[in-house]
Amino acid sequence: MRLRRSLAVAVAVAVTTPVALFTAAPALAAGAPAAQTQNQPTYAELKKAAADAQKAYEKALAAKEEGQEKVKATLEALDSDTHPLKAATITADKAAEEAAAAEKAVRDAEAVVEAAQGETEKAEAEKALETAEADLAKAVEAKEKADAAAEAARTALDDARVAAVREYSVLKKALDDALAAKEAAEEALGTAEECVRETGLTSLAVGLPAEVVAGTTVDFTLRVTNGTERTLTVDPLAFVHVDGERGGEKSRPAVEWSNGSGWHALNGDEPEHIAHIDTMAPGERSDVKLRMTIAPDAASADAFALFAADASSAYRPCVLGPMKRYDFELLPAGSDPGPVDDADPGQTGKDDDQRPATAGPGTTPQGGAAGQPVTTARTTPTTPTTRTAGTGTYGTTAATATTGGTLAQTGTSPALAPLGAASAVAVALGAGAVLAARRRMTADR
Repeated sequence: MRLRRSLAVAVAVAVTTPVALFTAAPALAAGAPAAQTQNQPTYAELKKAAADAQKAYEKALAAKEEGQEKVKATLEALDSDTHPLKAATITADKAAEEAAAAEKAVRDAEAVVEAAQGETEKAEAEKALETAEADLAKAVEAKEKADAAAEAARTALDDARVAAVREYSVLKKALDDALAAKEAAEEALGTAEECVRETGLTSLAVGLPAEVVAGTTVDFTLRVTNGTERTLTVDPLAFVHVDGERGGEKSRPAVEWSNGSGWHALNGDEPEHIAHIDTMAPGERSDVKLRMTIAPDAASADAFALFAADASSAYRPCVLGPMKRYDFELLPAGSDPGPVDDADPGQTGKDDDQRPATAGPGTTPQGGAAGQPVTTARTTPTTPTTRTAGTGTYGTTAATATTGGTLAQTGTSPALAPLGAASAVAVALGAGAVLAARRRMTADR
């Protein structure tokens, strides 16, 4: 009975496992058309499917192990002389022996009849022969019945053996199916967790001058645009650095970003997330205000700024926009460069495209503004915004678009609740390589 219950559990698990969910292609970039993804499982669904498949596999494994012990015990019991079905075979063997003995008794009686002397002795011998023949007839009849019972018992034993092995085979097949489903679910989840590049998720610096004089402060804007066809959760990325400087040196630019209620400093040691945007619809953009202050005694130097956006959608926990590099020059205090153009995005270096180890949607910005509302100018153009070169002078504030703006939301979208775990996976896969690259970058600068 326990084996039947285990079998029922294993079969039910195999039937209810959502294999179709595992095998649906999750490896679509964030910008894939909605029509191509509306029937695809979300990341949360893939994660739940993988967990369910693991539980199903564990149940099937336990059922198979229980079934293995059960079939072993059943086969041993069927082969035992004490099994009820074996009694018929034993009875048949005994009946065969009794029939053979009766047949011998008849032959012996016949021999006595042939050897009898006189009428009296012959009559007695014939009477003994009749008795022996009657006993033989009974023994033969008993043997035939015993043989029929033994044949039925042997058939029943064979059927019982086959049934036991068949039940175990079903459990083993259920385990094989559960393992295949588990591996498919893990593969689908792993594919969904792989970072994808999305060229439509752009980050542009607006108003960052190509030359900055020591002792001045410049204001500029980081404009993030969701040029994909998918709603995203976005974490803008920022890093400003002077060539050749190590972290903490005095002339390092001090950069802050505003969330509408105050300014928050970048640590300056590595790229970091700022101004988390919980929901960004296709075609929508957000402007983050930044300001950079150069120490009065800063020497002439080449500097650069890196901007990008890390994002996620309901389908992918790791979506990376292209890194943009802006090279600019630090001029000594008192310099008069005249009208200064905006810095233009240039080619990124081999060590530029580094993302924080905590990269992932909903991560706490390292600027220290966790839990605070992010106030950024936002517009929803019909086509993604394109940057045009602007002009201005150092120390001035570049204009930002405010028409039709709405406020960026904070918090974590319910559809993206599992993304903290995805961040942990990303750390496990690449933290060592990222850390080593960062150390090399810091040492070189």
